[in-house]
Amino acid sequence: MGFRHFFEHHHHHHSRHGHCRDGFEGREAWAREAMGIGRGRGRRGLGDDDGEGGWGGMGGRFRGGRMFGHGDLKLILLALIAEQPRHGYDLIRTIEEMFDGAYAPSPGAVYPTLTLLEELGHASVQSDDGKKLYTITEEGKAFLAENKEAVDAVMSRMEQTAKMFARASAPMALREAMHNLKRALFMHGGPWNTEEVKRIVDIIKRAVDEIIKGKKDA
Repeated sequence: MGFRHFFEHHHHHHSRHGHCRDGFEGREAWAREAMGIGRGRGRRGLGDDDGEGGWGGMGGRFRGGRMFGHGDLKLILLALIAEQPRHGYDLIRTIEEMFDGAYAPSPGAVYPTLTLLEELGHASVQSDDGKKLYTITEEGKAFLAENKEAVDAVMSRMEQTAKMFARASAPMALREAMHNLKRALFMHGGPWNTEEVKRIVDIIKRAVDEIIKGKKDA
């Protein structure tokens, strides 16, 4: 699905345990920076307050901390159900697609949260070929409307985390080159007169043009 599509659709209608797939260990730090989470909770897992567990996958090396804050997963699932009725597996897959495959919430986090939404009256359940199909209720729509700012904030944090994952998945040599560029600009120290700014902007613009041109020619 991707965040661009989801945000456009979401704003149009509403104006842990997870698995880190592949990639560098640095992804954890990138995501924690974006989501504003830390390690203070230790290895909580399925015992977390609301079933929204911490990091998993990669042999459990990323356990501790949480991808979602308290109540975040409930808002995300409800917002996705508001788009269209969904099965639990479809919700897991959709969130994974929003992170371009870098993260997916586990069934052990998603299904208890869906049960909670049903108990709260925010979602109804129908049997669909032997599977549970979740649909938002009028109470759920009202809850989303009342918590629109919170939903937008959660989605924004998720988008930033997805971008961090994408950056962390870049080859090490490329990440070092990006770091060196930022370091060079920082070490320059000025003076930033008109001529010097133009010189550096032209250098960066040429590099950007070459990168884009090379991509098109490939």
